[in-house]
Amino acid sequence: MKLQRLRVEQFRQFRQGLELDSLQPGINLIHGPNESGKSTLVRAIRAAFFDRYRSKSAEELAPWGDSSAAPTVELIFEHGGKHWQLDKRFLKRHRCDLKVDDETFSGEEAEEKLAELLGYQFPKKGASKEEHWGIPGLLWVEQGTGQNIENAVLHAGGHLKSALNNLVGEVASSGGDEIIQAVEQQRKELLTSTGKPRGDYLELANTREALQLQVRDLKSRVEQYKAQVDRLGTLAAEHEQANRERPWEEARREMQLAEAKYREVEALQEQQARGIESQKQIQQNLSLLQQSQIHWRNQNEQLELRHQNYLKAKQQLEKEELASPELVKQVEAARSQYQLANQTVQQAHLRDKRERLEKDCARLKADLAQLKQRQEEAKGIQVSLDSARNTRKINLIDIGALRELKKNQRELDDANIRIQTVATRVTWNLKPGASLDLDGQSVEGQGEKLLLEQGVLAIPGVGDLGIQPGGNDLASLRRQLERLGQTVSQQLAELAVESVEAAELKLTRLQDAEAQIQRFDDLLKSLAPKGVDQLGSDRSEIESELLARTTELEALPQVEATGGDAKPLSQAEAELKQAEARLTEAETGQRNQEGLLHKARYVSETAMREWQRMQGELNSPERQSQIEGIARDIATAEKQNTELEASLKDRETLIREARPELLKQDIVRYRATAEHQEAAQQKRALELSEIRARLEAWGAEGLEEKHNELVAELEHVNRRYLELDRRAKALDLLLNLLIEKRQALTRRLQAPLQKHLDHYLTVLFPEASLEVDENLMPGKFSRGSELGQMAELSFGAREQMGLISRLAYADLLQEAGRPTLIILDDTLVHSDTGRLDGMKRILFDAATRHQILLFTCHPEKWRDLGVEPRDLEALKIQSVSG
Repeated sequence: MKLQRLRVEQFRQFRQGLELDSLQPGINLIHGPNESGKSTLVRAIRAAFFDRYRSKSAEELAPWGDSSAAPTVELIFEHGGKHWQLDKRFLKRHRCDLKVDDETFSGEEAEEKLAELLGYQFPKKGASKEEHWGIPGLLWVEQGTGQNIENAVLHAGGHLKSALNNLVGEVASSGGDEIIQAVEQQRKELLTSTGKPRGDYLELANTREALQLQVRDLKSRVEQYKAQVDRLGTLAAEHEQANRERPWEEARREMQLAEAKYREVEALQEQQARGIESQKQIQQNLSLLQQSQIHWRNQNEQLELRHQNYLKAKQQLEKEELASPELVKQVEAARSQYQLANQTVQQAHLRDKRERLEKDCARLKADLAQLKQRQEEAKGIQVSLDSARNTRKINLIDIGALRELKKNQRELDDANIRIQTVATRVTWNLKPGASLDLDGQSVEGQGEKLLLEQGVLAIPGVGDLGIQPGGNDLASLRRQLERLGQTVSQQLAELAVESVEAAELKLTRLQDAEAQIQRFDDLLKSLAPKGVDQLGSDRSEIESELLARTTELEALPQVEATGGDAKPLSQAEAELKQAEARLTEAETGQRNQEGLLHKARYVSETAMREWQRMQGELNSPERQSQIEGIARDIATAEKQNTELEASLKDRETLIREARPELLKQDIVRYRATAEHQEAAQQKRALELSEIRARLEAWGAEGLEEKHNELVAELEHVNRRYLELDRRAKALDLLLNLLIEKRQALTRRLQAPLQKHLDHYLTVLFPEASLEVDENLMPGKFSRGSELGQMAELSFGAREQMGLISRLAYADLLQEAGRPTLIILDDTLVHSDTGRLDGMKRILFDAATRHQILLFTCHPEKWRDLGVEPRDLEALKIQSVSG
């Protein structure tokens, strides 16, 4: 089967229609973004074959919100050397027409013809579902369903087996079917299809299991009862012993003793902390006294150092005083050079400003002359533009009304022509002096008249002659002529013209005026982009600016004549910068020298004062007394520090031997012990009460008697269960043996399908195999050491195996002479790059035998498929423009 053309109209999003023609026998790659209509085209093909043309469920095929739509699908395909054409319309004016070469089928006959051809069936009522789709449901893959093949094979199984029987003949004998069915029926009474118990077998199994649970539960409760009795005796003895010994009280006494010892250690720790603090203060005082003693010793050395500093500062002052006069001379020379360079720059600025003003005046005069010329031209064009606008205003006419007038005038002319053809024409040629009376009017000589109504011709001396015009449509033509005449007259009056020619002339003048307006408007915009008034404003601004520049130029002072050696402004400014730099450098040097001089003077005076002050202090009697007092304080502090150090060591020894950290742990340990002992005694008391209550309740239930009764009942049920269990297993074994024998025959039936399946599978997995069961369903998959069911593979692998299986079914159907068409809607989207390349080889190979419609929103993944892609968006644009 080769699909050649598909057209849809008023079908979901395709309101205006879309045509997909020139389809190739091999792969047809149709691509487009999401919501572009790919799945809609697939749905249209399904609707053409699967949906009854009278079905009420076809309402979902209509465009959204369009209740008057009639969804239409047209298909042209070739099969068996014949040309098939299917036209199917739903909802409004529904119909179904099928043409096979010269044969024609309509309605349900056409639908059944298609179902018989492709191998599917229609539902008895309601919408078509998956179980009705047969072979097309297997080969036409909807978006996102490529991995689900089991139901499709199940619904197409009968057609597949029929195709296999045509290939290899009926190999499976039906002689053993009755035995298998009988064994299977007996097995069904005891087991489900999966081997689970059912009926009496299941009921006995459930009863047996329930009794076993009850027996185990009662046995456990009996054992618990005995264990509780033993626990009661042990627990009562432990509780009595604890009441006698009361171990928690001993633990609390030990805790109190540990707390008393710890408080003694804490007192020693506080004394030790105070002693350490006193030692720190003594050591700090001793350190300060020693530093003071060292300070007094170092002062003699500092006195000599300060005398040397004074002599160096005095020498530096004398040096700086000698350098100052020379720097003053350098500053005065640099200042003279700077003033001269500054005057040169001022003269250069004045010359440049005069030249710039002269150039501005010349430019403004030229701009003013040009602006005056543009202003004059613009005024002339404005006059012409106003005239053209006036002409347009006079000749304004409604083009639509003119078009309607011309149409009505043509109809009026046509009506006149028709009425002259149909009307009765009366002609006369009378002798001189003779006359007749026609409808009350006297006629003489020669003439003619068209009679549209009944007329009377009076012949003097003879009588009256009645004339009745013939033709059935004469009256309607006359009314049409009158109506058109009134319409044309009314339209001429509305357009204020005398005739159609005058209206056309008026339109021509209007168009000429609009062209002139456009041309003059463009010329005016080129001369005055901002308007004629703006030109006047620009002229006033230029005149004002010219006057200002001229006044400024005349106010400038005259530049002194310098001959031909006048320096340019740039050179003068460069020399001024150099002179300014030299002046700045000289002034900076002078300021630095002054700073150094002031600094040297200050340092010299300060050094002298410091030397003289320290010399006086060192020779004073108070200094000698302070030195002796510091020596006495140091001796006293050293003695106190030695005594306190010995006291601290003795106290530290006492604290360390007492182990305060262990005393704290003993307090915590004894407190926890007392609490745990009391809690354990309370728990034992509570448990004793619970055990006594539980034993009283269990003793009233009679556990051992119930246990014995249930054991007897379980033995009876177990004997009956074992009988049915042996029968079920025997029937299951017998059925499996019969099925294995039958499968040996069925394998010959599966061989052709397995051949095609292996052909594709080895392209993707060279050493893999995929087996099919007796229902031709792909099942066990093996590759090397891997073994499992196809349903256990990853999503992408199941999608690949599903497509490979469908192609194998297509080869089988084609070999049996059945029609095939493969439709893939966005398939293989979960395949990695390597697997996708292998699947492309498989598709290209299958396309040599089958037609494939491949719809995708990822055309870049299929560019190496060897076929020209068809852009669905481009097809939609072509359909709209066509």
